[in-house]
Amino acid sequence: MAPTLEGKDDALLPDFPKGPLQAYRARASFSWKELLLFLEGEEMVRVKKTVFSALENDPLFAQHGRADLSLERYRELTFLRCKRVFEYNFLSAEEMLQMPQKVLALVNCLGMYDWSLAVKYSLHMLVFSSAIYSLGSERHFKYIAKIFSMEIFGCFALTELSHGSNTKAIRTTAHYDPSSEEFIIHSPDFEASKFWVGNMGKTATHAVVFAQLHTPGGQCHGLHAFVVQIRDPKTLLPMPGVMVGDIGRKLGQNGLDNGFAMFHRVRISRQDLLNRVGDVTPEGTYVTPFKDDRQRFGASLGGLSFGRISIMGMSIVNLKLALCIAIRFSATRRQFGPANAEEIPVLEYQMQQWRLLPYLAAAYALDHFYKSLFLDLVELQQGLKTGNRSARQAELGREIHALASAGKPLASWTAQQGIQECREACGGHGYLAMNRLGDLRNDNDPNCTYEGDNNVLLQQTSNYLLSLLEARAQDGARFESPLKTVDFLEAYPDILGQRFTCPSVGDSWDSSAPLAAYKWLICYLLRESDRKLNHERSSGSSDFDARNNTQVYHCRTLALAFMEFTVAQRFHDFTHHPSVPPPLRGVLGRLSALYTLWSLSSHVASLYQGGYFSGEHAGKMMEAAILDLCSQLKDDAVALVDVLAPPDFVLDAPIGKADGEVYQNLWAAVLQESQVLERASWWPEFSIKKPVIGSLKPKL
Repeated sequence: MAPTLEGKDDALLPDFPKGPLQAYRARASFSWKELLLFLEGEEMVRVKKTVFSALENDPLFAQHGRADLSLERYRELTFLRCKRVFEYNFLSAEEMLQMPQKVLALVNCLGMYDWSLAVKYSLHMLVFSSAIYSLGSERHFKYIAKIFSMEIFGCFALTELSHGSNTKAIRTTAHYDPSSEEFIIHSPDFEASKFWVGNMGKTATHAVVFAQLHTPGGQCHGLHAFVVQIRDPKTLLPMPGVMVGDIGRKLGQNGLDNGFAMFHRVRISRQDLLNRVGDVTPEGTYVTPFKDDRQRFGASLGGLSFGRISIMGMSIVNLKLALCIAIRFSATRRQFGPANAEEIPVLEYQMQQWRLLPYLAAAYALDHFYKSLFLDLVELQQGLKTGNRSARQAELGREIHALASAGKPLASWTAQQGIQECREACGGHGYLAMNRLGDLRNDNDPNCTYEGDNNVLLQQTSNYLLSLLEARAQDGARFESPLKTVDFLEAYPDILGQRFTCPSVGDSWDSSAPLAAYKWLICYLLRESDRKLNHERSSGSSDFDARNNTQVYHCRTLALAFMEFTVAQRFHDFTHHPSVPPPLRGVLGRLSALYTLWSLSSHVASLYQGGYFSGEHAGKMMEAAILDLCSQLKDDAVALVDVLAPPDFVLDAPIGKADGEVYQNLWAAVLQESQVLERASWWPEFSIKKPVIGSLKPKL
């Protein structure tokens, strides 16, 4: 049963201040408070409010213009704030295990404030600790208590200067010496240095280091993870044999110290091999519970799915913040209007609606998918910890890997494009650094790259789909998966025979019609990708070349379309579930329909090319439906971003404040900037030291 507003303390969900946004809030078709409680639940709302209130009332978190901070000062502030988060202890270890959703809420709250802080905290508390917990065994749990007490500080060291996406080619080595029962961690040259590692630059004392494990006799057993101390916690000076440093200023997230490390024959105990996927006996014999090397390799990198799903969340938060700023601005910014009439808010223009509202729908759809996929991952990890090696467990791992591998690209690219659209939709004011859209754009940008380049990751998803088709052709295997994301492909031949029948405009508002088109599109792209791959192979190409030459226009598009459909289908099922309160069904249904139609509209050429669409009416119908849905959602837009928005202190954008007093807030912020009214310190260069025109003209 959905939470209700009855008996709720006004302090939990206070009304927004009166002001220019009141007109739109009054026209909303639903209560923003009811929608927030339905989507988040009261307990999660309280968690977020607790975090936001603590940050706002703590002088250490007072907002400073990040552009005005030196790199050293920004790093120091980020570390001090990270330490303060530990002191607040918002979530105990027990709470994190019992309700993992609270972990997402905490990280997203910190990220809304500053992603440098959120990522620093997450890399230590979540990525480093979960790598030890999931890849290690009981002998490694001694590190967990030290992580939670901040006695040590951790990082996750996988990528190298010369290798990122191709993890199998990582060149750091770990040779076992049975005489001392130690591993010797070594970087063969500078190209094998660990690189881009968050927290490593200045603060990490320990690292989970991935290296090629060698046993006596010269046999290499592939990539394994080791806990390696890189600094002395008492002095933060490097350990013997370790060269560790900072890689310098980045495009964004500069409060986070990304670093590098080289190892010169650094000896660590045999016990510091994280041994869940493979171990070495004191005598030097390698043992593993996995019979297949690929399964072992996949298990050792299984934690990357957590990272990719986390990055989905980061991207969605960035998109939400940008939309809060742009839509509130658009609802109060008045420009032009009918002859002899008042100027109208720019949100009333169809162009502004078309630019922004599909991204608002995407933020809601992607947010629901990311949270549900995170719970699927929790189920998978619980099975791994209990030793579940069933066929279903293996298939669940494959499916989640495929979804995370395409979900990160879809979310990060959607955010990247959406933030840029928001920046432009705010005109010149959107270009002012104080309005934060530039920082959001820069902080979001690495989401397209780390934990796997987006275009490379998409190949994991298309390979998964092609393998299902291949199994069907060879063994007659059914199209089915634990999360049922591919079950519709069981009707693959029949779906390919379908053609689009134009519904009425009213019917097209529901997402069921575009979802049916998506099913056909995926079947078509799957067939065409398979044909292209087989054609390349039959033409004499190696499997490597054949797959490489099948990505553009085929496999890449297949993976993205499959991901868009999966997000849209889950959101459709959620918004049409009987548990949705009647007052919310209309707005949620329109968001679902808009996201599905808008996403599908990028594939119109393929729909015509494959014969699903014919004649001009289908394409025009889709365009008309998108614009009509935007028009319907226009009056709900401000209330929809009110559901997403953090407090003004955290949003930190004068043109996006909840009171809607755009010009008053912007003018005040400009005047509060340092030295805005002072004469330039270099004024004599103009007033006294006049140039001698032509004095430096070259003389030939």
